[in-house]
Amino acid sequence: MSLSEHAKRNREAWDEWAPDWVESGRRNWGGEPTWGIWGIPESELGLIPDVEGKDVLELGCGTAYWSAWLARRGARVVGLDNSEQQLETARLLQQEFELEFPLIHASAEDVPLPDESFDVIWSEYGACLWADPYLWIPEAARLLRSGGLLEFLTNGTILMLCMPEDDSPAPDELLRDYFGMHRFEWPEEDQSVEFHLGYGDWIRLFREHGLEVEDLREIQAPADAEPNRFGFVSPEWARHWPSEEVWRARRRA
Repeated sequence: MSLSEHAKRNREAWDEWAPDWVESGRRNWGGEPTWGIWGIPESELGLIPDVEGKDVLELGCGTAYWSAWLARRGARVVGLDNSEQQLETARLLQQEFELEFPLIHASAEDVPLPDESFDVIWSEYGACLWADPYLWIPEAARLLRSGGLLEFLTNGTILMLCMPEDDSPAPDELLRDYFGMHRFEWPEEDQSVEFHLGYGDWIRLFREHGLEVEDLREIQAPADAEPNRFGFVSPEWARHWPSEEVWRARRRA
């Protein structure tokens, strides 16, 4: 399958943005696992499953710091990303930190790997945000073994309903329709395309492809959270409503 129109746009965007993510990738490779834009330690959330001795695929690995964290926990990791420039950074960091695992340049909507190859499929602001869920969820289900786990972190659904068209910080009001949410595009200078679904649409899509929801963890900004580099949501907003959510679904045996 050739790259979709939005996958081409996102590839161009991330190839352009890749230099801006080198240093944060390096910091993350050298640190302990944290979650999302608020950097909440895994030691507080306890969301990483047991991956020791398991085959794990990260869809949209970027600089591959999550893949590195999981590899250090004993996983046999493969990282996949749509941006070759992001993968170049990942290869650089593999050499710096002396930790290597396979990296694949491809879209999560069309993964060049055999059926039932993985015990865990992972995504943190990767395919779960930048690929069409009606294309990447079927691929994830195909790639998971019986009983395998899909886990991903993305923007909170409520947050996306409050996002202005100009990508300025979310106000305390709903600005978008909930029904029919799917494809999100931003100002002309940002050529990227994002994807977000409502809760019912996610659940029906999972079930259609043999996945059962085990958990949905909605992330609250800590009391001491400070503004970060992203700027699309304030700590105060994210202390009242979930700015991020972690889905966990398992392929039926």
